[in-house]
Amino acid sequence: MIAISGGGTGGHLAIARAFCKQLNLLNKKSIFIGSQNGQDKMWFENDENFSKCYFLPSSGVVNKRGLAKLESLLNIIKLAFKCKEIFKQNKIKAVISVGGYSAAPASIAAILCGIPLFIHEQNAVNGRLNSLLKPFANGFYSSYATAPFCYPVDEKFFLLKRQRQELKTILFLGGSQGAKAINELAINIAINLKNMGVKIIHQCGKNSFFELKDRYEKLGLSSDDIKLFDFSQDIELKMHEADLCISRAGASSLWEITANALPAIFIPFPHAASNHQFYNAKFLKDANLAEICLQNGPSVDSDKILKIIKEYDIAKTSKALSGIINLEKTNEIINDIISKGKL
Repeated sequence: MIAISGGGTGGHLAIARAFCKQLNLLNKKSIFIGSQNGQDKMWFENDENFSKCYFLPSSGVVNKRGLAKLESLLNIIKLAFKCKEIFKQNKIKAVISVGGYSAAPASIAAILCGIPLFIHEQNAVNGRLNSLLKPFANGFYSSYATAPFCYPVDEKFFLLKRQRQELKTILFLGGSQGAKAINELAINIAINLKNMGVKIIHQCGKNSFFELKDRYEKLGLSSDDIKLFDFSQDIELKMHEADLCISRAGASSLWEITANALPAIFIPFPHAASNHQFYNAKFLKDANLAEICLQNGPSVDSDKILKIIKEYDIAKTSKALSGIINLEKTNEIINDIISKGKL
């Protein structure tokens, strides 16, 4: 049995799910150890792919100070001993950390128990936990090491990949909660895009749907001009329709967009830990595979975005993206873990 641990946000959890699915294909069973906080329970509480799921009262340490930080550290140590019990009950032979604060107790427990620990780093800048634990790991896998890159992306994004030739449709991705800056940007340039003959697909988040629907209608835009939705479990279908995407640069979104060969303009969340979203996007920008527009204050420069859109070589970028990420990389990581862990 293998323990997969980590989470807090969708990016970490998507990797956990991808690893679990691949292990199941190889008849290797796994359990999930996450947190009662964050999105972990929402993703996996009723998931049948894992043999068991455990949700512990863990919390982050990075943004805490003084007594609160000390309490969080002591709680992690306490939960590490709880994880030792879970390992014993389930006869755990290896632990895979996918990062995030949820991974701390199980990762530390693996080291204490002498159980092989494997770490996947999803961002261009190593997280603090991963940096701390890397020397103790039996394997460390970065999404940004060598091409083709090893971010575990669901095969559905590859299956709907296509070569874009010209700009007909733009997808605005505001995330499940909605990114206000991206939502406002979409509204601000909607008329410009209509005049350019470009249609809009807009994921705005559950809290903003009715407000934005009303604002689009007041601009005189119809369903022929824009498809507005709050959130979709089938975002790959929306990507397939689009020729260009405007999105935050969280690792999961970035690599899913890349797997779909969808050209993108990334607007990194300016308050992300260690500014990792900027460095995620910069990695592709430096290879001429994406564009970046920084958010200054609460808003994004609409004129700058329009300039980038008009000058973007959609066909060239889409073609270049096609071989950047490989579906087989998930298999390679799991096979390497099985080999090194003697599972």
